[in-house]
Amino acid sequence: MPPTPPPQAPPVSDADAVRRDARQKVTGTARYAAEHTPPGCLHAVPVPATVARGRIAAVHADEILRRPGVHAVLSHENAPRLGKAEDPTLALLQDERVPHRGWYVAVVVADSLENARAAADELRIEYVTEDHDPGPPAGHPRLYTPEEANGGHPAVRERGDFDAAFASSAVTVDATFTLSALHNHPMEPHASTAWWEDDELTVYDSSQGSTTVRGVLAQLFQVPEHRVTVDSSYVGGGFGSKGTPRPQVVLAAMAARHLGRPVKLVLPRRELAAVVGHRAPTVQRVRLGADADGVIGALAHEVTTQTSTVKEFVEQAAVPARTMYTSPHSRTSHRVVALDVPTPSWMRAPGEASGMYALESAMDELAVAAGVDPVELRLRNEPATEPDSGRPFSSRNLAECLREGARLFGWADRDPRPGVRRIGDRLTGTGVAASTYPYLLSPSTASAHAAPDGSHLVRINATDIGTGARTVLAQVAAEALGVPSASVRVELGSSTLPAAPLAGGSSGTSSWGWAVHKACAALADMLRAHSGPLPPEGLTAHADTAEEAGQDSPYARHAFGAQFAEVEVDTVTGEVRVSRLLGVFAAGRVLSPRTARSQFIGGMTMGLGMALTEGSTLDSGFGDFAERDLASYHVPACADVPAIETHWLNEEDSHLNPMGSKGIGEIGIVGTAAAIANAVYHAVGVRLRELPLTPDRLLPHLRA
Repeated sequence: MPPTPPPQAPPVSDADAVRRDARQKVTGTARYAAEHTPPGCLHAVPVPATVARGRIAAVHADEILRRPGVHAVLSHENAPRLGKAEDPTLALLQDERVPHRGWYVAVVVADSLENARAAADELRIEYVTEDHDPGPPAGHPRLYTPEEANGGHPAVRERGDFDAAFASSAVTVDATFTLSALHNHPMEPHASTAWWEDDELTVYDSSQGSTTVRGVLAQLFQVPEHRVTVDSSYVGGGFGSKGTPRPQVVLAAMAARHLGRPVKLVLPRRELAAVVGHRAPTVQRVRLGADADGVIGALAHEVTTQTSTVKEFVEQAAVPARTMYTSPHSRTSHRVVALDVPTPSWMRAPGEASGMYALESAMDELAVAAGVDPVELRLRNEPATEPDSGRPFSSRNLAECLREGARLFGWADRDPRPGVRRIGDRLTGTGVAASTYPYLLSPSTASAHAAPDGSHLVRINATDIGTGARTVLAQVAAEALGVPSASVRVELGSSTLPAAPLAGGSSGTSSWGWAVHKACAALADMLRAHSGPLPPEGLTAHADTAEEAGQDSPYARHAFGAQFAEVEVDTVTGEVRVSRLLGVFAAGRVLSPRTARSQFIGGMTMGLGMALTEGSTLDSGFGDFAERDLASYHVPACADVPAIETHWLNEEDSHLNPMGSKGIGEIGIVGTAAAIANAVYHAVGVRLRELPLTPDRLLPHLRA
């Protein structure tokens, strides 16, 4: 029998509450990892390798140790030995190998940041270089098909006979889309402050999940988990790059153990591209075969990407094509090659953001080829069940998102002819794309406490990476307890609290919220059963959702959305400006409209950057990325972003969690780049299939 749907909660109390951490953030009382300075704290600066591949022949630490203020130079020659690292990117300073440029080969520790930086810059390291292979991946002789793509998805899925169905289709599209590597660049740098005391480790770390960091540090330094405390109370963004421990926390803890003093280490922004992960570059071939009315009979999405020789990470870009549209004959596959380059990892909506750019651009091409309106084409290809699994959707309101978005955007007045709307030197176009993101859920624990004074305390090791977790969890607790949210205080962000999963995969509110709801519902039962005043110590309830999260669902559970864009293209400069950007989403029950709107806007802003400004170049001579700072890697500034408009449907879905919520942190980015790219095609009449759409790529077509 299918699992019993979780009980649905009543409407959230105080649903549009102001963020609970707003005052702390604007007044500077919120303390981030680098802002903790224990007595006697030293400063560490890592030293990246300057060769593309090879091994270390000599580290001339003696020259640096003579400098005033320098306390230590750690390298593979003297660094503490680590236990087995399940993530090989954390096996730092353990041997002489250099797998790629930027790999950390030493750490200099000094009494001030200035002294540490100067000494690190002067540290002389000799290398024995080896031939390196930076790719590119397309056509590489060592390409292989992995067993799985990121997230445990099968690398290859086939249904029906794609080749025969495609060959017999009345209308076909065969297009290849290229996306360069993208970089997370959170506002707060990756930072850690660490110290040891009686073989107990305490760390303030910029991380998306301190429970995970604690477990990894305990394994690496071979101490029991209860002797490791990790605090990530305030985190200034992560976008996936802080999803698991990164080098700074290992190096800081290593230096602190070596010296017996607190050590602070902040990774320089210019080094992030090489050591904290990035969205992998992809080459994606999409083939669509449809009948004369645009109904798809054959769909193939084949992805070529790269990883490093250190660790296999395969961007699951073809996976969304298994969910989106009717496709009785389908082939979705991933191939990858290990190169001498930095290791890719998660970046906001991994797989979906890059894969849906290609799929939704190809859908626009199919609409043109079939002579069908792009919105109508998507509506004609709505599947009755999830194409890949055959499971019914728990809810799927993509059609409503498309229709409502079209109404709000004024899509019906659109002239479908490309390249005809012109005022002076500017061409104007509009585009649409759909978006999707899976509903993810992980086990979590939480506790809820009622005090005699009428206050309530929720404790859970959730991590607020800027998304408003404190606010939303207080609202969830208040409605489960039936009390005003002002009476609820939330403690989060420390491994001393009940264990919880990391903030990632748009799963935080669903996973943490279920545990909080369960604990508070149990506490409410205890309060109802209690007579008379509460005891001085109050009452406490605990919850663990391992059983609920471990159940297999008979439903395909996803959030959906539709993005609409209007662009202006300057035919003289090649510059693209987005004049209108609108998104409509179906993401279950939205618990906090204020924070939800911010999340949707943030995701769509990142999608705008993906489409127009963000891109990086792999320097084949060195095997790393040329764009290493915010001067060369252009994230959107305020001047680039119009008044973005976001809306959502009041979606009811009883097959999720007690709150009825899906994730919203990532779906905003997913369709935005394709909507903008499709609008650029509509404006100029030329289809460009490589992002970002920078002036140098557009100008040759505008002047032709």
